[in-house]
Amino acid sequence: MNTTPSDNSPGKDSSSISFTALYTGAVWHRNGLSDDILATGQGRWLYHLMTPFEASSKALLGGNIRTFLLQRHLIIDHLIEQALGRGVTQVLEIACGMSPRGIRLRDKYPHIHMVEADLPDMATRKAARLLVAGRLGDKHQVMPVDILAESGVQSLEVVVKRAFDNNEPMVVITEGLTSYFSLPVISKFWNRLARLMQPRPGSVYLSECYLMPERPLLRGTLKSLGGLLGAVTRSDVSFHFLNDQQAAEHFTVCGFPSVAVHNPADFYDRLPIPESRHDPMVRVIEARS
Repeated sequence: MNTTPSDNSPGKDSSSISFTALYTGAVWHRNGLSDDILATGQGRWLYHLMTPFEASSKALLGGNIRTFLLQRHLIIDHLIEQALGRGVTQVLEIACGMSPRGIRLRDKYPHIHMVEADLPDMATRKAARLLVAGRLGDKHQVMPVDILAESGVQSLEVVVKRAFDNNEPMVVITEGLTSYFSLPVISKFWNRLARLMQPRPGSVYLSECYLMPERPLLRGTLKSLGGLLGAVTRSDVSFHFLNDQQAAEHFTVCGFPSVAVHNPADFYDRLPIPESRHDPMVRVIEARS
């Protein structure tokens, strides 16, 4: 998962949480979704380190982190392509980490304007790698962003204004970000994003959420794991919703007039995604202006 700190300190160091972005990047690379320019030695080490845990998690949950990462990533890609097919040409990926999505989209749709954004440290790393690969230019940019900042050059509003100085529709993606915040904190971001999308009819916001399972033993295990990950990343790891309806209703309250909650199981016969043994814990949110 790609993450942002859970406090509002503008200069907060992101080194303690960047390992999650590096691990996610390694998963993309091992599954043929990423470019060699984005592969990191730390990511490869973390991939091997996590393999025993992933195996036990799959046995317990019917799916593991890698399963959920691939499910959400490929479904989000599918929904992006649908939006581009409707004529949207502007894409903003927040908490981009080592996501290969910008490279893949620009290769397939060279006319689109792709902007990747993350905390300054990660944005600098990503920009350096894309620059070496000759990927950066007027149509592919990297910008620093802090989704908790309510003003200043790293605020959501200023980044969107700098990225797309128009009122044309846009696709905004936050993959692997929102679960690192409590629901009240991340809801403020969703409210602000909904307001930004309102004057841009046809805009789409894509993200994911993880449902808290009903089985008490599994729920307790996941709460413990979430607490451990939260301590390591100095964030508030949260399972925000119990079911699809609760998720859809919350995004509607946040200001998105049209919300769809996608279950990966509905895509098993349409996309090359791994299957979970039970109902997948992850959901993909598609919210439109």
